[in-house]
Amino acid sequence: MKRNETKVIQIGNVKIGGGNPIAIQSMTNTKTEDVEATVAQILALEAVGCEIIRCAVPTMEAALALREIKKQIHIPLVADIHFDYKLAIAAIENGADKIRINPGNIGDKERVRQVVEKAKEYGVPIRVGVNSGSLEKELVEKYGGVTAEGIVESALDKVSIIEDMGYDNIVVSIKSSNVMMCVRAHELLAQTCKYPLHIGITESGTVTSGNIKSSVGLGIMLYQGLGDTIRVSLTGDPLEEIKSAKLILKSLGLRQGGIEVVSCPTCGRTKIDLIGLANQVENMVADIPLNLKVAVMGCVVNGPGEAKEADIGIAGGVGEGLLIKKGEVVKKVKEEDLLETLRQELLHWEEH
Repeated sequence: MKRNETKVIQIGNVKIGGGNPIAIQSMTNTKTEDVEATVAQILALEAVGCEIIRCAVPTMEAALALREIKKQIHIPLVADIHFDYKLAIAAIENGADKIRINPGNIGDKERVRQVVEKAKEYGVPIRVGVNSGSLEKELVEKYGGVTAEGIVESALDKVSIIEDMGYDNIVVSIKSSNVMMCVRAHELLAQTCKYPLHIGITESGTVTSGNIKSSVGLGIMLYQGLGDTIRVSLTGDPLEEIKSAKLILKSLGLRQGGIEVVSCPTCGRTKIDLIGLANQVENMVADIPLNLKVAVMGCVVNGPGEAKEADIGIAGGVGEGLLIKKGEVVKKVKEEDLLETLRQELLHWEEH
């Protein structure tokens, strides 16, 4: 699929836009002031593939904490600012690689100008964030409610404020919890906006509903070539956001690498705890750096045949299981040894 052409923006050591790989982003849910907890969460997110991290900066203490956090992490850090322009300035001075603001809630143009001048001094990009939930009253009245057109007009208005101050180191983000409104808004925005788009479905919900809404919305947008960074917003552990984002990108052919786990739906022939086993396998392979397809099958009747497209797989029986490679049974093991047998095969895969 053809990617929408956008301006290249440098965020720390990551380039986005201009056809660069789509970066996966998340946001910490720790208190940013708690450096130890925030660093621990960021390092855990890095380990599963997070490439850009955003931290809330609601206080001056949080802004100052960024300096220490930055020393201990390896991915770009985005400071999330609302209302107080002084926090945006302090975040930039303390090492933020990008700041996220809505110029509409920072205050008058002089305050916005001070933020822009500081960003210009440090070469820090500004992510202009507009949320459907905080759309200006006049735009709600103009369009007869919250609409995609209103969201886009608001975003372009905020972008022009910064452009008029002589700065174009900009990333744009428009969010809505209404999936199709969010899609439509991005389609409209992409027609006139040259800046990289950070895409996501905001307030999408719990791990189950949030994954479905994000997969639908992000899938449509990415398939149309829209989006330079993505976040799957979930009410849950941020680690789940990264796993979901990677799967969405891989499913669309926008990212390669890593182990893909496929498993059959359970049926009456299933003689083992397939659900538990498939989850164990998925967790086990998360940090194994191979580009393989692994199948987890619930019975020895159809298992080998169904797993033939996978590089390696396991199929369960009554108290026993099969190790399968390219559809061929290569070993029979006890049920309790299945997981470890698969793990050892993967760890020594380069020897095959």
